[in-house]
Amino acid sequence: SPCSCQVLLKSDAPTGDVLLDETLRHIKATETAETVQTWIELLTGETWNPFKLQYQLRNVRERLAKALVEKGILTTEKQNFLLFDMTTHPVSNASEKQRLVKKLQESVLERWVNDPQRMERRTLALLVLAHASDVLENVFANLADDKYDVAMNRTKDLLDMDPEVEAAKARGTEMIWAVLAAFNK
Repeated sequence: SPCSCQVLLKSDAPTGDVLLDETLRHIKATETAETVQTWIELLTGETWNPFKLQYQLRNVRERLAKALVEKGILTTEKQNFLLFDMTTHPVSNASEKQRLVKKLQESVLERWVNDPQRMERRTLALLVLAHASDVLENVFANLADDKYDVAMNRTKDLLDMDPEVEAAKARGTEMIWAVLAAFNK
């Protein structure tokens, strides 16, 4: 079942990231606390609520892609699909992508701790986001068959954990587990 965790603003200090700061302003402006599930749907535009349109981030996907282009991770290309042109953002920095893939592979193989509470938070978040984006198989695709099976099984065990239980153990991973619960709804 989806996590009913509500997002409570601890600090509205600017982060220096335009989208994150805009998100903080939206969270601060809400009269009642919303759940993680609701915020994901609102901020990404996955839901349409006429009473909460002011909380949607405008053109969020395009803005995220533009930020990655500015950082040199992606590039921008026009591709022709039959009757129309479409802007795409292929990876331009393969070494950065490979670094992240290697980091995730090692986290479930050589550096496996078998305890999400001891796992580095950014790595846990990356695994959750890779799962939510349906790219985990791609992350492990270049592994030998035996290592691929180990990586997938360990990741499955991790992602099958009860997010409510793991969030209750805290240590700064509550939001990661709430996001996993939202995507597992």
